[in-house]
Amino acid sequence: MAAAPLYCVCRQPYDVSRFMIECDICKDWFHGSCVQVEEHHAVDIDVYHCPNCDVKHGPSLMKRRNNCHRHDYTEPDDGTQPVQAGTSKFVKELQNRTFPSAEDILIRMKGEQVTTRFLERHGFNYPIAVTEMEGLGLKLPPSTFSIRDVEQYVGGDKVIDVIDVARQADSKMKLGAFVKYFTNPHRPKVLNLISLEFSDTKMAELVEVPIVAQKMSWVENYWPDDSFFPKPFVQKYCLMGVKDSYTDFHIDFGGTSVWYHVLWGEKIFYLIEPTSTNLALYEAWSSSPNQSEVFFGDKVEKCYKCVVSQGTTLLIPTGWIHGVLTSQDCMAFGGNFLHNLNIGMQLRCYEMERRLKTPDLFKFPYFEAICWYVAKNLLEMLKELREDNCPPPTYLVDGVKALISALKTWLKREATQPTSEVPDHIRPNHLIKELTKEIRYLEPGSGNRPVKTQGCGASSGTNGCPATRSALERFCQARRARRAARRLREQQQAPKVPTNLDILEQHTREVLKRLEVGPLEEDAAFFCAPFSAQRRRESRAPRYFTRGLESVKTDLREDVSGHSSASDVESDSDSPTEVKDELCLEAKTTCRHPASFSGFTLHPSSKLAKSLERPTSPSTEEAIQGMLSMAGLLCTSKPERPASTPESWWSNSSQCARQGGGGTMDSQGNSSSEAWDNQGFPSPEAGYQYGDPSMSPPLHPSKRHAPNPPPISNQATKGKRPKKGMATAKQRLGKILKLNRHTGWWLLLLLLIQEGGGCGALKEVDGGHF
Repeated sequence: MAAAPLYCVCRQPYDVSRFMIECDICKDWFHGSCVQVEEHHAVDIDVYHCPNCDVKHGPSLMKRRNNCHRHDYTEPDDGTQPVQAGTSKFVKELQNRTFPSAEDILIRMKGEQVTTRFLERHGFNYPIAVTEMEGLGLKLPPSTFSIRDVEQYVGGDKVIDVIDVARQADSKMKLGAFVKYFTNPHRPKVLNLISLEFSDTKMAELVEVPIVAQKMSWVENYWPDDSFFPKPFVQKYCLMGVKDSYTDFHIDFGGTSVWYHVLWGEKIFYLIEPTSTNLALYEAWSSSPNQSEVFFGDKVEKCYKCVVSQGTTLLIPTGWIHGVLTSQDCMAFGGNFLHNLNIGMQLRCYEMERRLKTPDLFKFPYFEAICWYVAKNLLEMLKELREDNCPPPTYLVDGVKALISALKTWLKREATQPTSEVPDHIRPNHLIKELTKEIRYLEPGSGNRPVKTQGCGASSGTNGCPATRSALERFCQARRARRAARRLREQQQAPKVPTNLDILEQHTREVLKRLEVGPLEEDAAFFCAPFSAQRRRESRAPRYFTRGLESVKTDLREDVSGHSSASDVESDSDSPTEVKDELCLEAKTTCRHPASFSGFTLHPSSKLAKSLERPTSPSTEEAIQGMLSMAGLLCTSKPERPASTPESWWSNSSQCARQGGGGTMDSQGNSSSEAWDNQGFPSPEAGYQYGDPSMSPPLHPSKRHAPNPPPISNQATKGKRPKKGMATAKQRLGKILKLNRHTGWWLLLLLLIQEGGGCGALKEVDGGHF
């Protein structure tokens, strides 16, 4: 493959993103940045000589200026050509003209008065001028903020678009070069910078847009964070223009409303109301070949002059046609925003841009995509207002009707022009159908038309109706609340992995319910209350029984190592006091009949139920897991062999214990340790079903899952002592509970101990009842 040709003194291949100029002598191409030729200077060069040819043939030859009223100043001045917009002669004539004062249509307000509620009640149809900034919510740098400060915050290497005013043509240059031009007393031409969006720079922290613009903005309220399309940044612009800069008549992209604040300097706005006649005239003027030769203000009935001085903020509504003259060196800040108040006008302006074939660079980014997002949210708003029996404001109904028509048009156009901006998660036909249905509810004669409640108006009225308040603000708050509620419902509906305590509590509740021997209220209250010295005296339980219960509770709070040996387990029972307590407990709990639990029940509001939500200590968790395994409540697979039926009350009351025990028990109710040596506990992610008779106890924590493990004979290992650090689950459980039998009794005891305030009192022990 042939190597790419190299150009310029830097000998680099062609780069489409960099401006280049051709030498008229050697015919080589050079980067403008390498030979110090700016793009806006190149149009003034008639014959260019590169640095190499400059030595032999002399400097480049510049174009000769023949006029001061045409974009092409080389044209001969024969007096027959009209003046074109932006030229020096045009600016002088414009400054000498008279126009109707904008005071006829301008609304002057204080910053605190410009609110979404005011605009929704009275509309946003005329420009608003604010001189007292307090309450507007606009944050700006001080008036001493200079163009060099902008360079410091944004960066001098940032490439920007500037307008050559005399030619009304744009070109690119670096911000550092523009700052150098701006600060130079001798300016060979007039350059204007109006498109520096700085939301992604450090300067963004210095500026906050007006509160009303934030609350009404579609982008701020409806653009989802997970959108496939990049979020449009059109809210923060810095405009820097030298004296005599001029921008010809235009409508801001997408029919957006705009706010301007002059930090220092002065600007003059020429405002034209967007009536149907004026919009038709504007479209015809924009598409005419001699557009630059005709001053659009002369074609309409009235063009208002509005002088915006330093410290003044101007808000221009949707669709207003305006031209701007910079009468002094000026720095201003501004931003654009779409909103609900003039949806129809915004859509009309967008369709006009399409007919005029406006380049994408000068259109609102992803305008159609945001309209789909807005339609989805407005559908929810209309449903909420209908459920509240309150009609939506008129501007919203008219806006939704215009939006439905536009969405239908875009869908039809998709068939021939597949440039879709429909978000993936939106069903366009269904959305249009639902919006149409909501509008039909509001039509006269519809049986589902919302009923006006007392003090409720459709578009204006008292504060008694939700629709008369700030609909956007209320809906945004409700939408945030619905999102939070939706996330909560999703979490609740998601398959929740039950914790060991959940399984233990559920199983115990079912066993006690099966017994059908509910206690008296005073017994239940006494039994579930925190244990105290006074209650101990009232109880008929002997003190040695209480001491044994407290001893077990203390042991449960201790951390027990997962690698304790059998000898460690046995040695822990050598304390005389503990042996005595253990013997007393065994003596008083020999009865295993279900009736022995007639004094116990669980109430959902009891401290026990609430304590189940608390995290447990490692030792308690091990005890719970051991109990669940012995009861057959933690299971992963079907047993390979049938289990013998235990003799304890637990197996008599639980089908799971009969079929999923996974081990054998001797005549005294003790489970053989061999069955536990080859089993373990699963991870919480396994998603176990309570009471599944097809499940068997899982593997012991000290074991590891191995592929195709060899079969283990219980007879071969019976009676053998485990190796050091390989204590069985039964022995580890014994270290915690100091007791290896009467599983069901200890299960209930463990539930009592889990109460945060202490264990419950045992009311009676005579005759096998407690």
